[in-house]
Amino acid sequence: MAKNNKREHVKANYDDFATVEVQQKYAFPEEMPDGPYGSPIASDEIVQNKEAVEGQRHYTPFNYENKGLHEDLPRQYPGAHPPHDEPDKDIKPPEDNQ
Repeated sequence: MAKNNKREHVKANYDDFATVEVQQKYAFPEEMPDGPYGSPIASDEIVQNKEAVEGQRHYTPFNYENKGLHEDLPRQYPGAHPPHDEPDKDIKPPEDNQ
C-alpha cells in the first residue's frame, strides 16, 4: 500500500475578536440604503427591509456605551430623566466577549 505523502490539514476552530462578536449582536441602520445620493442605479426599485437575525437588537446612539460605568450614578443636570438603572439586572457583557 502506497504511503500518502500529503499532509493532512487539520481545520482549527478559530473565533472572531471580541469586538466583532459584539458587533454581530446589533443591527445597525444603513446610512444610505438607496445608494449614493443622486445615483441612477436602481433608482426605481423599492428599498427592502432586511429580516432580523435571531438574538440581534437595534443599536441606539442615545445610550451609554458602557452601562457598567454609569450604574447607580444620578444625572448631574437638573431636570434630566433617570438613566434607567436596573440594579437587580446584571447588564455586564458575557465573560466570553472580554
